[in-house]
Amino acid sequence: MAKIIAVSNQKGGVGKTTTCVNLAAALAAAKRRVLLVDLDPQGNAAMGCGVDKQEIRHSSYDLLMEQDSVPASETVIVLPTLGFSVIAGNADLTAAEVNLMHAERKESRLADALLPIKADYDYILIDCPPSLNMLTLNAMVAANSLLIPMQCEYYALEGISSLMGTLKNIQETVNPELYLEGIVRTMYDDRNRLTKDVSEQLLRYFGDKVFRACVPRNIRVAEAPSHGLPVLNYDKSSRGSIAYVALANELINNEKSKK
Repeated sequence: MAKIIAVSNQKGGVGKTTTCVNLAAALAAAKRRVLLVDLDPQGNAAMGCGVDKQEIRHSSYDLLMEQDSVPASETVIVLPTLGFSVIAGNADLTAAEVNLMHAERKESRLADALLPIKADYDYILIDCPPSLNMLTLNAMVAANSLLIPMQCEYYALEGISSLMGTLKNIQETVNPELYLEGIVRTMYDDRNRLTKDVSEQLLRYFGDKVFRACVPRNIRVAEAPSHGLPVLNYDKSSRGSIAYVALANELINNEKSKK
């Protein structure tokens, strides 16, 4: 049965979608069965996997809002060359934000939809929008854990405080089983004093919940989406690829240590 991880940060531009796509690729390279669910109306996760979000037959909107007529299995796009599958998002999700407000079991629509296909995967990664709305709430209700990509800068610390408050609220209301998987330091530049200071503060407050693997600023990571590829498939020897492989291995090993 799949472990479901919501990849979220209410602050934009922190490498959330990049982490989602590249972690999916790295887990797939480690022979894990992976599904990536694009829950962001921008649809960037799908595009980063080479999927044309305008040409898809069914999207994550259908996964959420058309469960009676469109089974979850019909929304899945298998990507053999990348080794994992994706449920693509697009601008239709903007309508879902509104429609969910009036839907039955509005916080649990995603959890309900994923239930029939959970056994087909080892990991389901959900790329959340960069805001706290009904889409993000659905992701956190469906998820076992929350993974937070974070750029080591001053404003990010303020954002993570808000996100931890959201996590606490979710735990106390709709998903008491949800826990913090960990914090991933992205766009990391160890030559920068501020980066080091923020990193030290994170380690002080969150301890082993901060992944040892850091994702560096890397031109190959930035270039890969324009080719519709994860960085592992674009340039597997790049520093970015190596970092995401390390992150995937750390995630897998953490899981093994809990068993």
